[in-house]
Amino acid sequence: MLLRKKTSHILLASIIFTFTLLSGTLLTKADDEADGDDNGEGKLVYVIPIEKEVERGLESFLNRSTQEAIDAGANHIIFEINTPGGRVDSAKNIGNLLDDLDVPSTSFILSDALSAGSYIALFTDDIYMKPNATMGASGVINEDGTAADKKAQSAWLAAMEAAAESKSGRDPLYALAMADPNIDLPEYGAPKGEFLTLSPNEAVEVDYAQGIFQNREEVLHELGLTNATVVEMETTVAEEIARFITNPVVIPILLSIASLGLIVELYSPGFGVPGSMGILALVLFFYGHIIAGLAGMEAVLLLIIGIGLIVAEFFVTGGILGLLGMGAIIGSLFMSGYDLSHMSLSIAIAFIVAVVAGVVLYKFIGMEKGLFRRIILQDRTTTELGYVSTANRLELIGMEGATVTPLRPAGTALFDNERIDVVSEGSFIELDKKVKVIKVEGMRVVVREIKN
Repeated sequence: MLLRKKTSHILLASIIFTFTLLSGTLLTKADDEADGDDNGEGKLVYVIPIEKEVERGLESFLNRSTQEAIDAGANHIIFEINTPGGRVDSAKNIGNLLDDLDVPSTSFILSDALSAGSYIALFTDDIYMKPNATMGASGVINEDGTAADKKAQSAWLAAMEAAAESKSGRDPLYALAMADPNIDLPEYGAPKGEFLTLSPNEAVEVDYAQGIFQNREEVLHELGLTNATVVEMETTVAEEIARFITNPVVIPILLSIASLGLIVELYSPGFGVPGSMGILALVLFFYGHIIAGLAGMEAVLLLIIGIGLIVAEFFVTGGILGLLGMGAIIGSLFMSGYDLSHMSLSIAIAFIVAVVAGVVLYKFIGMEKGLFRRIILQDRTTTELGYVSTANRLELIGMEGATVTPLRPAGTALFDNERIDVVSEGSFIELDKKVKVIKVEGMRVVVREIKN
């Protein structure tokens, strides 16, 4: 009996020990899995830069990058921001893009998120900043640096307020103060008359930023994504070219080079550097705008038609084909532009450059060289080349004859049996009077009566 009880106790202890060991193993495994979730193990993070000016080229890049992140099944997108701002229309399109994202998003401001940059950052779920970063100064201005009209400012203020309200917990007052200098916030260095710019500590204080970190690794740790797979997006060479070419400052320069090159080519023998530069400038313009999604093949087709009509004008008289060609080219430029007023200004600048160049070249070179010599008739029937438009009877000067009709003051006189139409000096000369030729002016033979 005692042995049986002892055996029972040993068996019970073994069962308890085994259960305890298994429980500990399961708990350890569960803890490991929990730790893995906290560290982002198995998750995918896309890092997308928002750099330089905000314009249509950047918009095109962000469209491509965010779509790639979505298609890859990204669990989180981090936008690393360093921009002085840019175009309002592009900023609004980017804001709509970020607002529609179903993937959690974070802004990490590396240096500046100014103007349109602050607007874009407000559409992400979280905002983190480096210690020396800034956010704000979002007043809307025209391309010449002057303040925009009241209508544009009112629309931008409404957009900034909506951006702040797109994520809960952000007071729109500070977003409005970034764009409206009339809001008085002296405690944040923005008294009335100045735009609000938040430092990292101030941004955290007003709940616009969730933390201040030195680098991306610290941000990933804060987000619980330390061990996540990170994919860094970069702009392609084509996108970099597009961003440069679609810059509002570069567009009029490109069009001016195109017009100047083609005008100079008209005065150059053969086809050389000026014409090549002009064509290259046009190709770059349309290439950049196509990559940025601004121009389609219809604009390129219209350009080709315009060039063809201008070439046809060299072989067909009338000028109508040339005018239609110029209209087609200008129309293709407008179709490729993202702003009608800016494109109008750019075309006007290019036109002025072309006119000035044409006048200068005509003055110093004339139209005897280059392509003009092939399309403009240069032959002249001048006396120096042996051409005589009328008979110049200089040999008659000094000859004497007699009138065969009265001269009133014009009439006819006979010289060596040749009847010649003559004119007197002004006085009346009767029939059968002796006269002498005193000068010849083309067809006009002037005579004077010989007094006995």
